Amino acid sequence: MSKSALLSSVVVALSAVFICATPAFASSATLDKIKSTGAVTMGVRESSIPMSYTTGDSRFDGYHVEVCRMILNDIKAKLGMSTLRINYQPVTSQNRVPLVQNGTVDIECGTTTNNASRAKDVSFANTLYVEEVRIAVKANSGITSISQLAGKKVATTTGTTSVQLLRKHEKANGVNFDEVYGKDHADSFLLLESGRADAFVMDGSILAGNIANSKNPKDYKIVGEVLSTEPIAIMVRKDDPEFLADVNAAIAKIVASGKMTGLWSKWFLAPIPPKNIIVGLELSPATKNAWANPNNKPAEDYQQKK
Repeated sequence: MSKSALLSSVVVALSAVFICATPAFASSATLDKIKSTGAVTMGVRESSIPMSYTTGDSRFDGYHVEVCRMILNDIKAKLGMSTLRINYQPVTSQNRVPLVQNGTVDIECGTTTNNASRAKDVSFANTLYVEEVRIAVKANSGITSISQLAGKKVATTTGTTSVQLLRKHEKANGVNFDEVYGKDHADSFLLLESGRADAFVMDGSILAGNIANSKNPKDYKIVGEVLSTEPIAIMVRKDDPEFLADVNAAIAKIVASGKMTGLWSKWFLAPIPPKNIIVGLELSPATKNAWANPNNKPAEDYQQKK
């Protein structure tokens, strides 16, 4: 082999080594969009008090909303941006996953259960809230358990899994009831409030929030067996692992800072806007464990532990 041919072979070999050794930096469509537009779209709920809800005049707040604002502030700093405009996009139980999938929503900060079915279409960040699905009734109804729902009307919100969970519960065997649907959580609670439903099955935080926000909170109570324990998590697009990694890194910083307990007290144990209601839900061991052990395990993993 000639010297020139040998030199060419060495150059090619070294180039191949260099290419293989150079780390591949994944591109993020979401981060590119945020950087180029100076804006991000946050999916929010209108009546999921105190997790994600409207305080009037197109303003939104809540436990998950504030966490997401902190996450986005961290991402803004990473991208070297001086300002970042947050556009709030109300979502429902029915359209939240499609709106994340099609790019309308960049980060969904509502009350979405991380389960295996949804994880086929979207990605979930690490869990910061573990929910218990319960039943709300009027205090004078006499209903205290699932067995007493026979022949009753049970409300839930369209697009949620709460009634399916109720039907699957071991104590629901032989208990026949009629389902009635609200278009959102406030509408479902109105079905209970107006007497068109005898019970409202939903996440405990949503039940507590709607009760606290009602005209006469003492007229309602949360009763019965826990139907399910579920991780509620922030959603992002499925095909953007770099953005998901940045969201989880920001969550890790929030947890490490010790701010989570204060956020819980602010949204669940203290008066919240706009009516200064107090939801009154104590921090659960399951949620504390999720903070201490970061993970995005789906609901199915929680059910297996029972």
